[in-house]
Amino acid sequence: MTGKELILHTYRHEQTPRVAWIPFAGVHAGRLLGYDATEVLTDADKLYASLMEVNRLYMPDGQPIAFDLQLEAEALGCDLLWAKDNPPSVTSHPLAAAETLPETVVGPDSGRIPLVMDVARRMKASVGGTTALLGLFCGPFTLASHLRGTKLFMHMKRKPELVHELMEYTCRNAVAMIDMYAEAGMDVIAPVDPLISQISPEHFETYCADVYRRLFDHIRSLGRLSAFFVCGNAQRNLEVMCKTGPDGISIDENIPMPLAKSVTDRCNVAIGGNIPLTTTMLFGNQQDNMKYVIDMVDSVDRRNLIVSPGCDMPYHTPIENTIAVAQAVHDIDRYRDLVKNYAAADDTADVVLPDYEHLARPLIEAFTLDSASCAACQYMWATVLDAKARYGDAVDIREYKYTTLEGIKQCRKMGVANLPSLYMNGKLYYASIIPSHDEFFAEIDKLLK
Repeated sequence: MTGKELILHTYRHEQTPRVAWIPFAGVHAGRLLGYDATEVLTDADKLYASLMEVNRLYMPDGQPIAFDLQLEAEALGCDLLWAKDNPPSVTSHPLAAAETLPETVVGPDSGRIPLVMDVARRMKASVGGTTALLGLFCGPFTLASHLRGTKLFMHMKRKPELVHELMEYTCRNAVAMIDMYAEAGMDVIAPVDPLISQISPEHFETYCADVYRRLFDHIRSLGRLSAFFVCGNAQRNLEVMCKTGPDGISIDENIPMPLAKSVTDRCNVAIGGNIPLTTTMLFGNQQDNMKYVIDMVDSVDRRNLIVSPGCDMPYHTPIENTIAVAQAVHDIDRYRDLVKNYAAADDTADVVLPDYEHLARPLIEAFTLDSASCAACQYMWATVLDAKARYGDAVDIREYKYTTLEGIKQCRKMGVANLPSLYMNGKLYYASIIPSHDEFFAEIDKLLK
């Protein structure tokens, strides 16, 4: 059975001889050939060559063409901040104050979309017979956040009709991306919507559920398979996500795989994940990666399961760590014996926490994956920055990024269970949910009294 057949059988809920493997090597793909993140997302030849190297080196059963949640946002007028080792981040929100939405949607000539579709066709011709190819696009709710900014969360309570209109607009853009990926021959077409983890099931049902049902029905009508990518602690939304009809769902480390799979199995939906991006893939060693994969696979029924990183792999992920994952997936029984007695050491002994009982002023701490590369984290941190702009020197703020060793140790010492999370004066206030300005500022006001 080819890797492509493994992926297709898994998404069709059929038995397979082993679990399938998809490395989400977005900008990390460029690192394999010495290209930085900006180069690999703006040069079709470099992106294609990098993806071919992923295919050669990591032995994937499936792989995405690009993992860039800013692609559509840029084409629709958002300004981007480019980086060498991260995908770009959105820095402006063209519909922040708009009462009337534009009619224009993305098309084959918009922004960098022609580049991505060109590479998709080239990959289809080169490896599409043996490797399942994934067309990923920015999910409607995250795209709405890019276009509207943090005001979106306030408007969900104050201006629901405007949010409905915005979701209809981003849905039309999603349909356009689906059609282009289908025309390019992608096997699996998938929205990536990290901000779904930041809203309640009630808000999902109100603003997102119908949109997603239509999108997955449309993908199915084109003869393609679908997946629903989310990151952060989306545990509360897993069942409502399943009910929208995707063939698969992909999660990150915020949700334990046995818990998540109990939900997806009940709904007969395939599930992918959830190798930790930083503690294991970026800062771990080969044994850490092999052991995580083997323990995760052994903890659940292997049917309907795909092994993958929890989200887009960090640019600097050691190549040998990803190769270790591929080896473990391809021969689990052999590598299980090699790592059965392995245990990682505790590294938090040198962490000193703030003296929360004797602070000069309220301290707001954001624990994020990285606000420069994670959309949910970006908008959580933007909410903190809005608070700083409002209260000035009356409050202190800090961000601890899980992409740094310092941030990882701080998270572990604090016992942070979900990313992103907001703490104030050492106490958890918001875990994987972005508060509205009204709610957040009211809590800060209480601390200042």
